[in-house]
Amino acid sequence: MEWEQFLKAYPNAHILQTQQWGDLKKNFGWKVAHLIINEWGAQILIRSILPGMKMAYIAKGPLAPNKEIKEWLSGEKKAGADFFKGLDEFCRQRKIFFVKVEPDEEDYPNPPQGFSRSFQTIQPLNTILVDIGEDEEKILQRMKQKTRYNIHLAKRKGVVVEPSDDIATYYQLARQTSERDGFAIHSLNYYQTSHRLFNQLNQSELLLAKFAGTVLAGLIVFAHGNRAWYFYGASSNKYREVMAPYLLQWEAILWAKRKGCQIYDLWGIPDYSEAYLENHFLESENGLWGVYRFKRGFGGRVFRSAGAFDRIYNPQLYRFYRLLFTLRGVQGQV
Repeated sequence: MEWEQFLKAYPNAHILQTQQWGDLKKNFGWKVAHLIINEWGAQILIRSILPGMKMAYIAKGPLAPNKEIKEWLSGEKKAGADFFKGLDEFCRQRKIFFVKVEPDEEDYPNPPQGFSRSFQTIQPLNTILVDIGEDEEKILQRMKQKTRYNIHLAKRKGVVVEPSDDIATYYQLARQTSERDGFAIHSLNYYQTSHRLFNQLNQSELLLAKFAGTVLAGLIVFAHGNRAWYFYGASSNKYREVMAPYLLQWEAILWAKRKGCQIYDLWGIPDYSEAYLENHFLESENGLWGVYRFKRGFGGRVFRSAGAFDRIYNPQLYRFYRLLFTLRGVQGQV
């Protein structure tokens, strides 16, 4: 396919720009299109908010030579000019009232030319990136002492981590986690479809941690190019003292290393500076703070993405959409 051929020039593109991710989203309310102009390209997701209201979304794109992407984000007028002219034509032909772009780049102070900084992001702004390019001992040494201890404790207690195709069991864990911690989850069908699309290409793995014959925790890890992502994780309320999630995460890192990945992305954490996170994580309980306490132990660095920028074609519909978003409290998910 043309898009897969284009991606060969960008082997380390974010997994959300792959054909498989587009195929996943096709099954759950999105239409998928691809726009390629010269060396610039993007996988574009399109969906109807209400009848007559279509939005477009470029997740972790567009793709272009690194120097040109940085020039575009820095406000260089010429960078990507032909691509964005083509994007405007693409959206207007389909009566799309705005397009949301979330670049796969670090934070920039101002929106690019022709964009507004969005009031809404789909993907998390903050994450933790773990360098897994070194040997196992060096990765372990960069971790917090308590995290290393908990990994070894889980091993000593007899926790076993195994790959599995048992998505139904993972989903039951996800439901428990959602009820306990208040996190949104996808449907069973979503996880099954995701597993089918990526696992058959050896780009994802469901790992389950077991103890005393009971599944205590599970995660789904993805890999593409030089990166791996921990998008989905869940744990049981039982036997929490054996620290199964720590060994589970370590085994996911080892799986990513075997794929040749250099970076392990732990995904969402609270949207604060690293200094603020470190000064407040012991006293904060709600939302993603517990997640941050767990993830910080794996020795990565806090990374804040560029966030979301909106290119608006119909200001009146966009204002209505913003009001609708505020009333519904819509949250994004990968």
